[in-house]
Amino acid sequence: MSASIWFWVAFHIGVVAAIAIDLLSFRVRGQHAVSLASAVRRSLIWVALSLAFNLVVWRWQGADQAIDFFTGYLIEYSLSVDNIFVFVLIFAYFRVPPEYEHRVLIWGIIGAIVMRAIMIWLGVSLVARFHFVLYLFGAFLFVTGLRMLLGRSEQIDLENNFFLRAARRLLPVTDVYHGQNFFALVDGRRMLTPLALVLIVIDVMDLVFAVDSIPAVLAITQDTFIIYTSNICAILGLRSLYFLLANLVSRFVYLRIGLAVILCFVGAKMISSRWLHIPNWMSLGVIIVVLAITIGVSVSATKGQPPPSPR
Repeated sequence: MSASIWFWVAFHIGVVAAIAIDLLSFRVRGQHAVSLASAVRRSLIWVALSLAFNLVVWRWQGADQAIDFFTGYLIEYSLSVDNIFVFVLIFAYFRVPPEYEHRVLIWGIIGAIVMRAIMIWLGVSLVARFHFVLYLFGAFLFVTGLRMLLGRSEQIDLENNFFLRAARRLLPVTDVYHGQNFFALVDGRRMLTPLALVLIVIDVMDLVFAVDSIPAVLAITQDTFIIYTSNICAILGLRSLYFLLANLVSRFVYLRIGLAVILCFVGAKMISSRWLHIPNWMSLGVIIVVLAITIGVSVSATKGQPPPSPR
């Protein structure tokens, strides 16, 4: 069942309103680093809003669509842990003051929404026109999962990152931060600040991660509305999740194995879809079990680890 135009409009009104309220709350409070308590509260709010929307999908489009949404949301949200690890590296590399991180992430998420919309439309269009692309996506995810299991995932080398080097060479960038501004006037010349460079790198890296996450959701459904909304709901919660987990990523020592298993599973599901039908409720169960086991084992294995120092 395809969503009506009014469902699309209502969703985007809700997204714009939520982002505006979030931005306004930070503007009223002024520049400050996000506390752990605030990150927990905001993470719970975003999850609650996503689950509330899931109930709306259930009410208006049925249980099957609701399960598809929740499964896609869970896949995207769990894969976001990799984004968080990279965000930590980026902020550390650029020595971004903690009170500026929220501004970078909120605008990075706005850029990610636009890019995800384009990629989802392209992915769904390709699968609809050339069904064999689904098998190629499946093979790509399966190989990516195997590489993660074997510890062969590419390391992030920001010093030699192509996009970062190109941006520094082609764009006028100041040497110092100018508050939380992305632009500054220097000797009458409008230039980017290092914070703008951070924003560019974050959006590029999110685009790279979307190459994994969007095909993974295509294994669950080819409904554009479900893929798009589950992705956007997960992305909106990514910012708060970053502030919640930035100091704790070292505790999830086995989560990457779980993510690799999930990618292999959804990849195998896509490859075998012509001969074997795996119900989406079963896929959801597999994903929940894998995440629960790897998170539980990770927390247990690092139980004696000293608490992380504040960033």
